[in-house]
Amino acid sequence: MDRLTLLKTFVVVANEGSFTKAAVRLDTSNQLVSKYVAQLEKHLDARLFNRTTRKIHLTEAGRQCLQHANHILESINDMESQLGLFNTQAKGTLHVSAPVSFSTLHLAGAIGAFHHAHPHVSINLQLNDRKIDVIDEGFDVAIRAGHLASSSLVAKKITTINLALCVSPAYLKKYGRPLHPSDLKPEHYLEYSYVNYDNNQSELIAALKANAQKSPPKLTANNGEVLTNVAKQGEGYVLQPTFIVGEALKKGELVSILDEYIPQSIALYAVYPHRKLISNKLRVFIDFLCNYFEDTPFWDR
Repeated sequence: MDRLTLLKTFVVVANEGSFTKAAVRLDTSNQLVSKYVAQLEKHLDARLFNRTTRKIHLTEAGRQCLQHANHILESINDMESQLGLFNTQAKGTLHVSAPVSFSTLHLAGAIGAFHHAHPHVSINLQLNDRKIDVIDEGFDVAIRAGHLASSSLVAKKITTINLALCVSPAYLKKYGRPLHPSDLKPEHYLEYSYVNYDNNQSELIAALKANAQKSPPKLTANNGEVLTNVAKQGEGYVLQPTFIVGEALKKGELVSILDEYIPQSIALYAVYPHRKLISNKLRVFIDFLCNYFEDTPFWDR
């Protein structure tokens, strides 16, 4: 039996002045109460009570033990209260990793609205598009698209991400509209550095992979906004999420092509460790993002 239970039992017996009354208060048997007190006495190598047929009295060792036990139990109660408060109030600093373009275009607005709703939560936001180790790099949560690789992490869907293959109207006028992925010119490919060609077996992805192997892409960059801006100038075709190219498509600066070959939508996730130990500040942040972006995000409406 753990010593904390033994101490709690001892304190109740001392306060009640009776093993029987202590058993009633603890909703257990008289025999079990006596057993716990005996175990504590054995552990401390000291008699804690003088027993008579009618009443029990604390020994000098018992009085000292009671004083220390009350202090220990009070400290534990204070700790539990403080931790309970910590987990129920949204306060403190969240360390967040998120993709660059998504953050500059959309997450910044969401964070502003979140701070208005939860002013006691601070956010330390680090932007990068590479794969990170959430635990080793000290993040509370990472905002990431695609599939969850590590089973030690928890992923909650924030919203849906759709892709689009885009060119400018000037590009179509000059080179014509491709009717099949095999029509895409390798030398006009604007390639995103972190594209995962092995993650999707679609005909379009296979064609892009083949084009990248046939000749160096016209431009390779680790930022989708840069690639999109180059595509606007008529320099080639680019595959990007609609949260980046959506505005250009609405304005007519870009045109989507080969829509029937576009890979299925993927999800944007909040990825975090410790399913059972999620702090309230993280919980409210993730819930806020889910409600803010919704399953069909505003840039696709």
